[in-house]
Amino acid sequence: MSVKLARSAGLIGVATMASRLLGVAREMVLSALFGASSGVEMDAFNVAFRVPNLLRDLFAEGAMTAAFIPTFSRTLTQQGRDAAWRLGNLVINALLVVTGTLVILGILFAYPITHAIAPGFAAVPGKLELTTQLTRIMLPFLTTVAVAVALMGMLNSLQRFFIPALSPAMFNVATIVCAFALVPVMPHVGLPPIAAIAIGTLLGGLGQIALQWPVLRKEGFQYRPVLGFSDPDLRDVLRLMGPGTLGLAAVQINVFVNTYLATSQEQGAVSWLNYAFRLMYLPIGLFGVSIATAALPEIARRANDGDVTGMRRTISGALRMMLMLNVPATVGLMVLAHPIVALLLQRGKFTVDDTTATAAALMFYAPGLLGYSAVKIASPSFYSLRDSRTPVTVSVVSVLVNLGINLMLVRVMGYRGLALGTALAAMFNAGALLWLLRNRLGGLEGRRVAVAFAKIACASIAMGAAAHLTAAWLGSHLPPAGSIWRAIELATAIAVGVAVLGASARVLRIAEFDEAFGRVLRRLRPTA
Repeated sequence: MSVKLARSAGLIGVATMASRLLGVAREMVLSALFGASSGVEMDAFNVAFRVPNLLRDLFAEGAMTAAFIPTFSRTLTQQGRDAAWRLGNLVINALLVVTGTLVILGILFAYPITHAIAPGFAAVPGKLELTTQLTRIMLPFLTTVAVAVALMGMLNSLQRFFIPALSPAMFNVATIVCAFALVPVMPHVGLPPIAAIAIGTLLGGLGQIALQWPVLRKEGFQYRPVLGFSDPDLRDVLRLMGPGTLGLAAVQINVFVNTYLATSQEQGAVSWLNYAFRLMYLPIGLFGVSIATAALPEIARRANDGDVTGMRRTISGALRMMLMLNVPATVGLMVLAHPIVALLLQRGKFTVDDTTATAAALMFYAPGLLGYSAVKIASPSFYSLRDSRTPVTVSVVSVLVNLGINLMLVRVMGYRGLALGTALAAMFNAGALLWLLRNRLGGLEGRRVAVAFAKIACASIAMGAAAHLTAAWLGSHLPPAGSIWRAIELATAIAVGVAVLGASARVLRIAEFDEAFGRVLRRLRPTA
């Protein structure tokens, strides 16, 4: 693991931390205003947002990132900035045409689409109609995010990580602002209050573009309305994106399957799963995405140079750093799920029962953290090798695995089974990709990764036990209600857990502990 990669991951980490913390604040605001099981608004919003969000992850974010960055980096290195800027313009304009077409079709056919996704909503008067209305409002979010992802890819290829990683925060900022400013206004203009959140979603997509555009212009980029689907570099991107539409999207397809199955469960199940997934995604965004984003340009350059040894070393280092940060996060989410949900969400219309249900979903989602993060490292590595078939095949299989597991578990465990099935499918996806990547590269320093994982797992178990016992003891001695007491309980449990983790890491001589916390966390200050 190079110092440069650790520094880049740290810069991305601080930006992503800001975005994810704002995301938690967003969920706190929405849970207080709309609750989970007490009304239809949040279930309708979550299903409506799933449509543009699924298209985004299928078409724009996952496949776009994996296909565009290696091609743009290669063009930048071999042909210079002018050729790279031309490719950037071609990609942006192609995205505008394709996503614009999808948005128009989605708006026209919003009702049958939402009815197919959530047929159970038709049993509740007005719920399906509200979902359709919100879907139409939010569909243009797909286009805005597609352009934002293209800008992010160009900036990352230029080794500019902080602003692109910070840009998703605009989505959360816009949603929070609209929640306070527009929710009271909506009934006066003939719209339901939840429509303000849908409008905030659109503004958030535009905000992601607005934040990155000035930085890219300073690098020399100028927008040109050029379109050329016959351009060889653009066709290279599209060639990877075509099959790659499924290559990185297994997680979101699995969540989509969960949404469909959850609509047949009790009212609030969709929202419980969504809140839990958002909380679980905090460490993914902070650790998994930041490490993968920092590693991908280096992996792409190694692949372009034919440096297999360098690729192995970079991927292995990224995996070990991911394990050092995400294994403790997984254990922490599992043992502290209830106090986390209670502190962050239990207020306003979000009830005690909602807390219990959401915490249960979070516990079963948590083991998938390692799978989600590993996929974000392994899948783009295949694209850097100009191999889109392998991640596509594995993703399709993992979706089928997820569907089979969830159909079984939902009958036994209800909505909790959907969370567990998604986690198991993510782990299968990651395991298959890493095994195939190991065969492709002749190894991934497997022994070193396995030893690191074993040591980190032992330290994390000790941390989890200490945190759980601390939270249980404080829960029996502190007053049962009040945000201050909840914060004291959770903060103390985390502090004790981190102290035990650090001590265990020293005893076990975990080199990755010093590397991750000494380099990444110390460099969270974007001043270097």
